[in-house]
Amino acid sequence: MPDILISSSVFTCRDLDLEQGLLVIDGPDFDFDSFPAVAKQLVGIIGAKVFEQEVNADLHVWLIDFEGCRLMLKGEHYASVLWLEWLSPDGHETLTFLARLLGKRI
Repeated sequence: MPDILISSSVFTCRDLDLEQGLLVIDGPDFDFDSFPAVAKQLVGIIGAKVFEQEVNADLHVWLIDFEGCRLMLKGEHYASVLWLEWLSPDGHETLTFLARLLGKRI
């Protein structure tokens, strides 16, 4: 599969829900097969590292590390929805920072 080049401006913050620990990201449409290319671009843009990858019937789940904070990067390909979840409430500062990085005014 060829690499897909995606501009950093393609990824933007759609919603930040600190009560639920979610950062929903607008990005390019993806399907089951193209999710890894889209996710790798996002991970590279934010400077995170991937530790684990899991694929379910309709959901990709990646464990990533952003500056010492572990997050789950999830993508549901039927709806083409991409989001980050914290693993502990300590991740609220990280999600807030990433929301700002992706263009959310907070």
